[in-house]
Amino acid sequence: MPAPTWSEARQMAFDCAVPLASASVPLADAIGNVLTTDVTACQDLPHYASSAMDGWAIHGGGPWEITTPGLPLSPGQASVIATGGLVPEGAVAVLRKESGHAFDAGYGLQLSLKPDAKPGETLPGRHIRPAGEEARAGDVLVPSGTLLNPAHIALAAVAGHDELQVQRKPRVAVVLTGSEVVTSGVPAAGQVRDTFGPQLGAVISQLGGIPGGQQRIGDSYEEWLSALDSPPGGEHPDVTITTGGTGKSGTDHFRAAVAALGGRLLLDGVAMRPGHPAVLAELPDGRFIIGLPGNPLAAMMALMTIGEPLLAALQNRPFRTAGHLTSGADVDPGPGRTQLIPCTFVHGLAFPASHTGPGMMRGLAWADGFMAVPPGGVEAGEPVPVMPLPWASAWTSGWTSAWSPAQATTDFPNLSGRYAPWHG
Repeated sequence: MPAPTWSEARQMAFDCAVPLASASVPLADAIGNVLTTDVTACQDLPHYASSAMDGWAIHGGGPWEITTPGLPLSPGQASVIATGGLVPEGAVAVLRKESGHAFDAGYGLQLSLKPDAKPGETLPGRHIRPAGEEARAGDVLVPSGTLLNPAHIALAAVAGHDELQVQRKPRVAVVLTGSEVVTSGVPAAGQVRDTFGPQLGAVISQLGGIPGGQQRIGDSYEEWLSALDSPPGGEHPDVTITTGGTGKSGTDHFRAAVAALGGRLLLDGVAMRPGHPAVLAELPDGRFIIGLPGNPLAAMMALMTIGEPLLAALQNRPFRTAGHLTSGADVDPGPGRTQLIPCTFVHGLAFPASHTGPGMMRGLAWADGFMAVPPGGVEAGEPVPVMPLPWASAWTSGWTSAWSPAQATTDFPNLSGRYAPWHG
């Protein structure tokens, strides 16, 4: 059967997964997660009438006899109170420290209003924060679907919550393959430097996943089988990403290992370049395995094609459609395949980067996103589908499927504020 197109593959990767179950987590761990149950006020906020000033709680128009703090007040009585303090029973107002004068009258402490006190200082309710001023018990304070920021967490704490119900993020393990790969220094002839280990954890986090450890193996079938059956860290992740081994030569074992574990292939190749030999599989326990090609740029394009929509679906996030920019250059046709080309966004134009061979990283390092050039190619001045990279500013700004060049440089208009980052 013909390989699916780039657009079809992205939609298939999204459609094959259902959201992970929500989980209850402590407040501090909920920051950056999406809330799945409304946060309501457990009681009135504030739950008691409190003083808005340092001074005296008073009953009547004065002068007042100063009594023991905290006791009920009768007409003509006052007691010392601090900001936030519980307003005693009988108090009708709080007199600011700056507006009152306390003195020893010989028969006890007395309080009088200063001559320069502002008008209305003793009016009923003055400088008292009434119970329920901010919210009433049962009011929704943070609605389900909100991406929680630190202020939301503080509000939840004030409301009386210790834990929140949030959408669980997928745990993603990485299996790095290749006996020729070295992890430090300058590689010798026949060796290659590891480009995946230092970056994949960060990219997984930017895509909303939780890095679940890395494991390095050689090129034997037995190593592949063991790595997929016993992932790093001991705990089975929701997704495992492998690097290399997705071709169809005698040394490529992705498919054989998946079959031996009772799994099935959901996607086996995509009509795109680079990244054509990308594979997506599912094991009987529901765990997904993403097979990335061994070439660095091809692997990143495959991760953005298959991994990004799969992780979005597992987190109950919306499907990201490609935006459109005007191409700043001609791109020749690539019959039968979508060409994924790193590019920069400048004033509504997408300019292809140089050094974008399957094994190159130089062009990607300075790119804002990538163009998804259709098989027929594109001419300068024509619209072309584009996707921002997860570390680019456009990624967190959101975008539309019909993006207008008039909408500035690298920022895409935001469709859903609940997934936008929190800005202090």
